[in-house]
Amino acid sequence: MVVVSVLLMVLFVISALLLIFIVLIQDDQGDGLGGMFGGGSSTPFGSRSGNILTRFTSVLGIIFMTSAFALAWINVSDTEGDVEGAARRMANDAAQAEWWNQNPDQGEANQDTAE
Repeated sequence: MVVVSVLLMVLFVISALLLIFIVLIQDDQGDGLGGMFGGGSSTPFGSRSGNILTRFTSVLGIIFMTSAFALAWINVSDTEGDVEGAARRMANDAAQAEWWNQNPDQGEANQDTAE
């Protein structure tokens, strides 16, 4: 399970970095790679280059979100995630350890047996 977690973390980091890079290189006018280098439709990518970057950004976003949810699902712990159960256990342990909060009848019974 550790190997899968490490591979997912690598995929997560790579997809995050690529997503940042792809978003930063996109032109705000939607020209994509074709308009970035000063060319029009005569560039090797053609006039549909904005669609290529848009699709690639969408795929990277899906990979990023999927790997994030997979990492969260794999790394969840049953014992550490049960906050309410841990609080109940601590309250029960504290109630048993607090001798001054015990029932007064039990205290009198203990004093009678001690004498």
